Amino acid sequence: MLNIALLGCGRISKNHFEAIAAQPDAQCIACCDIIEDRAETAAQKYNIPTWTTSYKEMLQNPEIDLISICTPSGLHPQHGIQAAKAGKHVLTEKPMACRLTEADELIKACDEAGIKLFVVLQNRLNPSIQLVRRAFEEGRFGKIYMITSNVFWTRPQDYYDMAPWRGTWALDGGAFMNQASHYVDMVQWFGGPIEEVKSITATLARNIETEDTGSAIIRFQNGAIGSINVTMLTYPKNLEGSITIFGEKGTVKIGGQYLNELEFQSIENYEIKNLPAGNPPNNYGKYFGSMSNHDKVYQNVVEVLTGNGTIATNGFEGLKTVEIIDKIYTAAGK
Repeated sequence: MLNIALLGCGRISKNHFEAIAAQPDAQCIACCDIIEDRAETAAQKYNIPTWTTSYKEMLQNPEIDLISICTPSGLHPQHGIQAAKAGKHVLTEKPMACRLTEADELIKACDEAGIKLFVVLQNRLNPSIQLVRRAFEEGRFGKIYMITSNVFWTRPQDYYDMAPWRGTWALDGGAFMNQASHYVDMVQWFGGPIEEVKSITATLARNIETEDTGSAIIRFQNGAIGSINVTMLTYPKNLEGSITIFGEKGTVKIGGQYLNELEFQSIENYEIKNLPAGNPPNNYGKYFGSMSNHDKVYQNVVEVLTGNGTIATNGFEGLKTVEIIDKIYTAAGK
């Protein structure tokens, strides 16, 4: 039985608690949050035997095999490094860091400690994405010419006001780093290494440090062109979360609000059929996030740590996303 402890009992923790409970070979034995009531409430709700407000104390528990990090984004590296030094495997929510150097430091710390580092990039596990990826890896698209991604969502001011770390450079990053990071990952997953980035970002309506809107144009090393358009100002609710791939022998658009619909396909001598239903998107009440595939993430964690599985999204995969977003912000003069 894999023993897991969770750090940070905020909104996203629900997905983790439920996903861990769904694993027959894993259990959550401890949780921690600096807000005492939040930690205690989570422990009671999800039947977790131990809760604390002290991360240091939790790390001293010899029964814990893995720490799931669900704290504000800017704290992921330091919390992961502390776990690694304590001999615990690490699963970190996206993004794995807000700064490229800190992502490197986390990878190095885990490597030096000889522990496994998992990064939550759950959109790769969407059924539509998985089937398109299979066609892509079989070479069905031929040469890739262009990849576009749109994230037209809404995050009202009260979303940012819920927690003082949101919309800050130190702990959150802007629309690209937070809400669109999964889509940046999608673009690079299909497009490959980046040659050049040009971008414009702006804070048009929200009272935050970071951007609520932006566009980036990418040239991949293989010559293909990419674009990512992001806004958190869509009225009155989330409109689209999509990726479109234009290839020599095929064009596909995966859209809907959360990369959950195969909206268009035309591939030479090939058709994607029998698309299975995906998990529902993360429901945060007034707004929705990406599809919740945390059950599949933890299934991979269990396979790796209790058997001979391969990490689906390791630190180096998470690093690629942070690196591109860093290039986007640099190009925008941030």
